[in-house]
Amino acid sequence: MDLDALSRRSGEWLRGTGPESDIVVSSRIRLARNLAKYPFVARADDALKSEIEELLHTTLLKLPLPKRLDYVKVDQLESLDRQLLVERQLISREHAESEGARGVCISDEENVSLMVNEEDHLRIQVLHSGFSLDECWREISEIDDIIEESVTYAFSERLGYLTACPTNVGTGIRVSVMLHLPALVVTKEIHKVFGALQKINLTVRGLYGEGSQAMGDFYQISNQVTLGKSEEQLIDNLKAVVPNIINYERRVREALIKDRRQELHDQVSRAYGILRNAQTISSEETMHLLSSVRLGINLGLIDDLEIPTINELFIHTQPAHLQKLQKRHLESAERNVARARFLRHRLSGRS
Repeated sequence: MDLDALSRRSGEWLRGTGPESDIVVSSRIRLARNLAKYPFVARADDALKSEIEELLHTTLLKLPLPKRLDYVKVDQLESLDRQLLVERQLISREHAESEGARGVCISDEENVSLMVNEEDHLRIQVLHSGFSLDECWREISEIDDIIEESVTYAFSERLGYLTACPTNVGTGIRVSVMLHLPALVVTKEIHKVFGALQKINLTVRGLYGEGSQAMGDFYQISNQVTLGKSEEQLIDNLKAVVPNIINYERRVREALIKDRRQELHDQVSRAYGILRNAQTISSEETMHLLSSVRLGINLGLIDDLEIPTINELFIHTQPAHLQKLQKRHLESAERNVARARFLRHRLSGRS
C-alpha cells in the first residue's frame, strides 16, 4: 500500500454521506479474536508473534473476502507512517507503539482494517460514514464468518470468544459511534449526557478511542462489556440510545440559533477567519476552530464550504499527515506554520 498516496485522499467514513452525518461522523464495529492453541499476544515471545503474524498474513490474503485488501507490516514502518495509520483510524495507538511482528490489512475505501497482533491476535474493524451500525454489522459478520472457516478461534462454550482483556470476553464486540456535539459542549449540557451514558454501561472516549481526550467536540460512544449479551443486543442498545443524543444536540442547536444567533454567527465567522488567515496554528486550536466552522455549515451560517472538506481537514491537519504531505520531518513549531499554510490554501485558494 502506498502510504504517501493514502495521506492525500479521504476514506469513505470522512465523506459525510451516511445517515445523520451532520452529527454522527462515523459508525464502527470491532471484533476481538484469538487463535486457539496460541498464547495471547502479551504472553507470546517474539518467535511466536512472528509465527502468528505469518499465519494470519498468509491466510487473510488468500480468503475470498468481500473487499480487496492490502497488507502492511506495521513493525517495519517508520514511526511517522504508523502514526499516519492511527490518524486515519486504521490501527490503534497500542498497535502502533507495541513491539514484535504485527500487521494490518486495509481495504481501498478504508472501511475495513484487520489488525494482526494488536492486543488480540486479530482485531476486525469495519467503519462507515454516518449512523450505519446495521451496515457495519452485516459486513463485519460476513468477514468474521469467512475467516473462521479457515482458522480456529479460541472459544469457550460457557464464556464465548476468549480475549486478552476480560471486558471483551463473550462476543468480543465493540460497537461505537463518533459524534460531533459542539452545541452540547458550549452549553455544558454534555455532562448530563456523560452521566446518563455511564448509568447504562456505555462509555465515552475521545477521537482516537481508549485513553484519548476529546478534541474538536468529537466523542466516541461505545459498549463497556460484551459478556452475557448477544451482538444484536449490544448493537440494538446503541441504536436505541444514539438517536436521543442526536435529538438533544439538534434541540440545543436550534435554541442557540434562535436565542444567540448573532453571538453564534460571530463565533463561527471568527473561527473561519482565523483558519483562512493564520500564519501559525496548533493542532488543538485547529480542531477547536474547525468544530465551530462545521457547526456553522450545518446551521446555514456558512454557505461556501461543505462538510466533507471540514471532515477531511480534521485528519489532514494532524501531525503525521502534515509531515507526509510536506515530505519531511517537521518540529512542532514548523508543523504549526505548515498547518496554517495548508489551511489557507484549502480554505482560501491561495498558498
